Amino acid sequence: MPTSALHGAQRPGKHAGLSTAPDPHTSAPRYKVTGIRVLRSEWAKFWSLRSSWITLGVAVFLLVLFGAIASYTYSPDATATAGPPGGGSGDSDAVSLALTGVTFASLAVGVLGVLLAAGEYSTGMIRSTLTAVPRRLPVLWSKAAVIGPIVLALTMIGALAAFLLGAPGLDGEKIALSLGDDGVLRSLAGAGVYLGLVAVFGVALGILIRSSAGAIAVLVGTLLILPGLASLLPDSLYDTINPYFPSNAGSAVYALHQSSDALSPGAGLAVFAGWVALTLAGAAYRLRKSDA
Repeated sequence: MPTSALHGAQRPGKHAGLSTAPDPHTSAPRYKVTGIRVLRSEWAKFWSLRSSWITLGVAVFLLVLFGAIASYTYSPDATATAGPPGGGSGDSDAVSLALTGVTFASLAVGVLGVLLAAGEYSTGMIRSTLTAVPRRLPVLWSKAAVIGPIVLALTMIGALAAFLLGAPGLDGEKIALSLGDDGVLRSLAGAGVYLGLVAVFGVALGILIRSSAGAIAVLVGTLLILPGLASLLPDSLYDTINPYFPSNAGSAVYALHQSSDALSPGAGLAVFAGWVALTLAGAAYRLRKSDA
């Protein structure tokens, strides 16, 4: 038999078109799941959702709109302040009027946080997410780390815009203020911090409850309804616990002047952040211990 024929018989894969075993050294690389990659994935998810753009726009729009309207319709003869409810709301001032829309914006960003988390359970996408990230907890931390700073930055800009747009409407009034006055910038920044924490609170509720409708109901009940229901308690008990409700503690963060029964801005931030941290801990526990 010719030598060339022997060589061809020994190497059929090369000359006969037969497939050869894959070389393990040339196979596709396997990427390790890291916190940064999970964070980038959640960032891409967030901006790919139309609801994210719409809800963020609505939140900032409401913040600016109600703040400007409250400033231009202010009357010194009014007996009640147009500011948002909460234990930290003191007498009417230019800042409290500019931040009238915080209550409405908080509902918008809180709902956005819920949808970002619970929405994956509604569509079943959470199974794919947790398959890609077996440790699970980085998913929760990444969702919170994405939405919190985004909401904080945008709503802080919205609060500043509401104050600047409303300033001409208060020209000549005793309550008129400028950005350089004591506490003004701190209050406007505090509104952004509060709303950023509300968004994280919504994410935690979404993971904990795993139902968009249920988590939104709890969000609204906690921020708006709970303080009203607490007024049915005996006065001594109500006065003691009222400043520590989430919305009341949060409103103290951005109030320019505190009433006598309200927390200071630092204490209010610590209390509200504690509520958010407690909810995040519950969400983390359920995420680790129960199936999707």
